[in-house]
Amino acid sequence: MPFKFDANGAIVLQEVNGQKLPVFVHADGKETAFDGDSTIATISRLNGEAKSHRERAEAAEGALKPFKDAGIEDPVAAAKALSTIKNLDDKRLVDAGEVEKVKAEAIKAVEDKYAPVVKKATELEQALYGEKIGGAFARSKVIADKFAIPADLVQARFGNAFKIEEGKTVAYDAQGNKIFSRARPGELADFEEALETLVDQYPYKDQILKGTGASGGGAHGGNQGAGGKKTMTRAQFDALDPTAKAAAVTGKDAVQITD
Repeated sequence: MPFKFDANGAIVLQEVNGQKLPVFVHADGKETAFDGDSTIATISRLNGEAKSHRERAEAAEGALKPFKDAGIEDPVAAAKALSTIKNLDDKRLVDAGEVEKVKAEAIKAVEDKYAPVVKKATELEQALYGEKIGGAFARSKVIADKFAIPADLVQARFGNAFKIEEGKTVAYDAQGNKIFSRARPGELADFEEALETLVDQYPYKDQILKGTGASGGGAHGGNQGAGGKKTMTRAQFDALDPTAKAAAVTGKDAVQITD
């Protein structure tokens, strides 16, 4: 494995949570402390999950075998046939249109009854997202230390990559894949590590990070201009997507564009 060695040929160790772990060098040159015990535990867990998935698949195939053996290849047609049989009354077909009308009215009554509950649940979900995701951007040390644009503009560009799943913050890359941690193989990346990964993949990252994309006095977009207003260079503004551009020029946190 590509571990990092010192001048004496010994593996370099890094202390993490009271443990001294060997430093692992990834293909892109980034270094992370490698927790072997955690990795082995994760591999064991994933193997168990794979076995469980395989057993469920085999059980599903077994349950479907009688239908395949009976020649039932069109589940939609089979379901329609069963529905027709259920509408038989004294060997006469009940008006299928009336049956569907009654069903539709019953469904609408239930939907109307629980619409306020659904609305409230949606509002609570949006509030949770705003607190966990919006708060994470606002409190981010990575944004404070490395970004040349305010946290709200960073959220406008990368916020859609983060979701709340089972109460946890989960990040997805541009291909729709979950972002996993480099430091904890097999585990999901936390907010800060996921944000750094997203920025590494962003083609215009040099325009939004401190001291990389711009030159002169505007190199640190987000500096205070006249009257205390935040500023960013034209190059940094042009690198933003439409949503981030709109956020940059409107609202109380609007920035001043400098050429």
